[in-house]
Amino acid sequence: MRNVIGRYLDTIDALRLEERMLTHNTLILGEEGAGKTNLACKIRNFVIDNNVPTLYMDFADSHEDDVELRYKDEHFNYIRFEESEEFDEAFAALVAEKKHIYMAVNPSFFATKREKKSKLSKVISQQELLDNYYYFFHDIENLNGFYTKFEDFLLYMLSFTNLQKQGFTFLAQPHQTFENPHLKLLFSFLYVGKCSNANYFNTAILKTLKKNHFYYQYRTAYPTLLFNDIKSSMVKIDEYVPEI
Repeated sequence: MRNVIGRYLDTIDALRLEERMLTHNTLILGEEGAGKTNLACKIRNFVIDNNVPTLYMDFADSHEDDVELRYKDEHFNYIRFEESEEFDEAFAALVAEKKHIYMAVNPSFFATKREKKSKLSKVISQQELLDNYYYFFHDIENLNGFYTKFEDFLLYMLSFTNLQKQGFTFLAQPHQTFENPHLKLLFSFLYVGKCSNANYFNTAILKTLKKNHFYYQYRTAYPTLLFNDIKSSMVKIDEYVPEI
């Protein structure tokens, strides 16, 4: 089980992923080159080891040859989103077999109006996916106005997580959207959980961190009358070395 992913910087303990993270949500927020992809790959390995299928959405719309080698393991099944019958058939076949999916996506396929649901939104909201898959949303770059619709998209994600049985991991660079006091999802590496009173976090601290260092926050597993406590630590994530 690849559950040890790094270490705490304020204690001698190893940083371990726990089974409950499979049903909790994680936001990885950091500057370019901060190690977001490395951390996401560690989480993906853990989910795979727990026999949960993954849907990894790459919003840089990468060609297969451009995908990092660390993702090209025996579980790598590349597909590029299109509004076509060929895509529908190929994607349905992967989902039916519960294959791990790496899907390149051009964010322009999302609807520009909040009241309109795009084909892309309908595809990733399929009940079979919501019932079985752990999602990764990887916003690698600020591409072609993606952030102009990002708030609507994030609100959409927050609504569909109420239907999801597994969690999701979202990767992004700090952006003014995250400073929106109505959203307050301002964490670098956080198990938000299905029920969260998302605290405010100043993203300026992210600019001072070295590569693979994250401000890590998680909600404790201890039940309370309102919200469980949020614990915070500085952590260092191990660099992922693909297995040969």
